[in-house]
Amino acid sequence: MSATPAERAVRSFLDHLAVERGASGHTVAAYRRDLARYLDFLARRGVAELSAVTPAEISGFVGWLQTPEGDRAALSVTSATRALSAVRSLHSFLATEGVTVDSAAAGVHPPKTPRRLPKALSLDQVQAVLDTPDVSTPGGLRDAALLELLYGTGARISEVLAIDVDEAAALLANPDSGLRLFGKGRKERIVPVGSYARTAMEAWLVRGRPAFAQASSRPSPALLLNSLGRRLSRQSAWQILHGAGEAAHLGVEISPHTLRHSFATHLLDGGADVRVVQELLGHASVTTTQIYTLVTAEHLREVFLSAHPRAR
Repeated sequence: MSATPAERAVRSFLDHLAVERGASGHTVAAYRRDLARYLDFLARRGVAELSAVTPAEISGFVGWLQTPEGDRAALSVTSATRALSAVRSLHSFLATEGVTVDSAAAGVHPPKTPRRLPKALSLDQVQAVLDTPDVSTPGGLRDAALLELLYGTGARISEVLAIDVDEAAALLANPDSGLRLFGKGRKERIVPVGSYARTAMEAWLVRGRPAFAQASSRPSPALLLNSLGRRLSRQSAWQILHGAGEAAHLGVEISPHTLRHSFATHLLDGGADVRVVQELLGHASVTTTQIYTLVTAEHLREVFLSAHPRAR
């Protein structure tokens, strides 16, 4: 059976991707899958020529992808957006090659991604995580310092791992001075550090870090070290968090950002102003921080629905 004009156009586009634009085999395969869905959608509607496609039909394709039909499962917003990107690239190619007058997909907008609220742990869950390290060992003291710093400051994992011994020592000598962190774009901010985090840092510096530091012939300035005496990596820190979550039997996956989310949510639950939380988190815009106000509002709604006799 001979190929339709639409199938030949897609084949030409995929050859262009692979040969002229040097796309990887993985990328070409992904485009092929998405465009196969697109041709299937058009064929069901009797459209054989891509020059006859309208923006309304392309919008309909995106909606069709997100709607289950028979044995075909609905695609997520991310997957549907990726498929639309492939269709846009195809129609842009056809317009450039003079096959069509213009790109029918140019004005078609991707589906809106639903706002995902950050997952915050309850106070009891956070306490369970913080209680997991075995502080009778150097590794446990290090893990305790990491966990307490993440939750106690709301810092990003990269910010905590970048802390050096001198900065930690200065904080312990003068707790009111706060801890200097460098966020995105090397933007500097000073955050207060509570007594629990300071105690965990001091215990690590005095009883844990020397054992790790001697493993390397080149002393590291880093506060948090791995067993080789080098600065703790992001991957290792993530594994520590993962292990703490499992040891605490939370039943949910946690990451370094989980403690950052929990820090912000618990501050707002306790009455902190959103602008203060913005400064503590190092957000450039308060709009980013306001997502946490939605979390607390949802929490209040859940409590209301479960506790009030006339809530339902």
